Amino acid sequence: MSGNNLDANDEFDEQLRMQELYGDTKDNDTKKDPGGETDSFGQQQTDTPYEWDLDKKAWFPKITEDFIATYEANYGFSNDGASSSTASVQDVSARTSEEPPQRQPPDPSDPKNKGEKRKAESGWFHVEEGRNTNVYVSGLPPDITVDEFIQLMSKFGIIMRDPQTEEFKVKLYKDNQGNLKGDGFCCYLKRESVDLALKLLDEDEIRGYKLHAELAKFQLKGEYDASKKKKKCKDYKEKLSMQQKQLDWRPERRAGSSRMHRERVVIIKNMFHPVDFEDDPLVLNEIREDLRVECSKFGQIRKLLLFDRHPDGVASVSFRDPEEVDYCIQTLNGR
Repeated sequence: MSGNNLDANDEFDEQLRMQELYGDTKDNDTKKDPGGETDSFGQQQTDTPYEWDLDKKAWFPKITEDFIATYEANYGFSNDGASSSTASVQDVSARTSEEPPQRQPPDPSDPKNKGEKRKAESGWFHVEEGRNTNVYVSGLPPDITVDEFIQLMSKFGIIMRDPQTEEFKVKLYKDNQGNLKGDGFCCYLKRESVDLALKLLDEDEIRGYKLHAELAKFQLKGEYDASKKKKKCKDYKEKLSMQQKQLDWRPERRAGSSRMHRERVVIIKNMFHPVDFEDDPLVLNEIREDLRVECSKFGQIRKLLLFDRHPDGVASVSFRDPEEVDYCIQTLNGR
């Protein structure tokens, strides 16, 4: 009987020891913050339940709903095993797929994008009023000729020529039977000529016919056919620039073949002897002045030089025109 009591006491003591070691049997699976340990960031952990692992002999945080929510908020872990960052990437990709596709940059390897000039689409064009140099004239005599019309319109400015045909850009309109209708148009080289023609030609009379001048306006009849458009000649720009030179105010060069610059200088020999300057150096000035006076009779002198050490007694005189050099040579040669 006493042996049984001893065994019972030993068993009771063992239970108390285990209870003190592992905690109460009702909540032996939980413990809050054992040992007051800090986390990896050196901060004290609070209100975190722990449970004792008998196999590993260590305390581990107890997995609860609050713990799972906190873990997902900090580390982005979801129950289905997919990362929240991956989910966010999928959301972004889904949003971008819904957005309209952006314009792709041009491919530099594409030959169409390698510096090729875009050709303007062929079609009917409208001339701006500020650049329109065409004048429409009505009320012309029915028997007027093209030459007479050109003479009339040239009073107000330079008439443009067609770069291909070299003819003046004027036209007298005719009816279906080929008879003149009494109207026409003229294309000027400058816009200022248009304003002058509208001011002076309008309400003017020619052979008893009252004229009316206005800015020409062109309209398309039917559909535009690009094949009927005249092609520009190769030297179109060159011929157009030649017409622009008609507005140049610089004087024209004199007729005749142009002569080289060196043909404006005459060389005169045997003017003196170098020994002449050894006794009196001032003789050099006298010879230079005498030569200047003599050569000024043939034209305007630009430069006169004496080569005082040359054994042939050489002097050079530069004139403005080659014709003056010819006159000087003709007079002084052989004297």
